[in-house]
Amino acid sequence: MTTTPTAPGWPGDWLRGVLEVCVLRVLADGPTYGYAIATRLADAGLGALKGGTLYPLLARFESAGLVAVEWRAGDGGPGRKYYALTTDGVRAWRDGAQRWADFARLTSELVTSGPDGTSAPADPAPPAVPAPPAVPAPPAVPAPPADPAAPAGAPARPPARPTGRPTGSSTSPSNGPQPVRNGARP
Repeated sequence: MTTTPTAPGWPGDWLRGVLEVCVLRVLADGPTYGYAIATRLADAGLGALKGGTLYPLLARFESAGLVAVEWRAGDGGPGRKYYALTTDGVRAWRDGAQRWADFARLTSELVTSGPDGTSAPADPAPPAVPAPPAVPAPPAVPAPPADPAAPAGAPARPPARPTGRPTGSSTSPSNGPQPVRNGARP
């Protein structure tokens, strides 16, 4: 299954685990069609189901003999495919509901009990997280050397920035290559 039901706060894995028994439960109320099943599950708080999740599940139920399918005329619109539980479907729903109730009880006891067997506090303190190791400071960048010609106490002269011009010769648009002397143009 590539799509999953969505609901705020419910992990998709939990919903996939309970979806089959929930759909069987909705069908236990009587024959209905896919959109109505999805609406009922959303109204129950499970979130919106996509057709790519629900209809393949209903097709598996049909192949397994858990539902019978019947096309009915729509009220002023296209016909709808209705699904109804078979005797095997009712048995699968009851068995699945009992197994889910047992599983939910066991997991609820496990996840809500404290380390000493008592109930977990309603708002437990988060576990202590060790501090990350200290990151060493980067090495200090040495100050540029002082200009010997500068007066005492004058700030250091910043290093020369590259100009992007080649050294040795330069091209002048008016008279061609010119020699460069001491970084100055003639």
